[in-house]
Amino acid sequence: MTGTTTAVAALSDVDKWYGDAHVLRSVDLTVDRGEIVALVGRSGSGKSTILRVLAGLSTDHTGRREVAGHPAVAFQEPRLFPWKTLRQNVSYGLNTAGVTGEPALAAADATLAEVGLEDKRDAWPLTLSGGQAQRAALARALVGEPELLLLDEPFGALDALTRLSMQSLLLDLWSRHGFGILLVTHDVDEAVALADRVLVLEDGAVIDSVTVPLPRPRDRGTSEFSRLRTHLLGALGVH
Repeated sequence: MTGTTTAVAALSDVDKWYGDAHVLRSVDLTVDRGEIVALVGRSGSGKSTILRVLAGLSTDHTGRREVAGHPAVAFQEPRLFPWKTLRQNVSYGLNTAGVTGEPALAAADATLAEVGLEDKRDAWPLTLSGGQAQRAALARALVGEPELLLLDEPFGALDALTRLSMQSLLLDLWSRHGFGILLVTHDVDEAVALADRVLVLEDGAVIDSVTVPLPRPRDRGTSEFSRLRTHLLGALGVH
């Protein structure tokens, strides 16, 4: 990205095929520094493909992709290494970037403390609850201080109360660090509760963009929240 732009991610006129399937169609998308953008759509609409393009995990597309620095990614499954402690899991990303030894471990400890897992740094992943494992996955993504965080249904496998707790934690981390977020979600309520903008994807194309002007923390019981939810459900074909 250029030094004069506030964007930490941009796609311009991006198309992608899987064989004969045209999965992304002229996609334009930006995420500004300090902005949360949610991407909603039915299964198979191309949401995860957009995330993979932005993450650099899928490169055989046409059009322009620009991303600031090295984006961090967290998925629905925590994808922790079961043979490594949480401290080792979180420091792994720094190790691959050439940061090793005590500096990497100290950074891992500090990030684990931020997500409330300072007392679990020597624990094995298989001993964690679902919420704890997802907190550890967030710590691993954030330890390198990315400018862009890409989230693919990160809370989809959690129970309702843990999901709300994780949403609150994400907003707290975002407010402290100011990174941009692209959140892929099936949950329209989650999109309205967290995002500054919500993009609706259908058949690989962005068909709607909705600004969410509500102050945070957001009351899901207000008429404006309900209006935005109803609008997005209608754009998704749910009536």
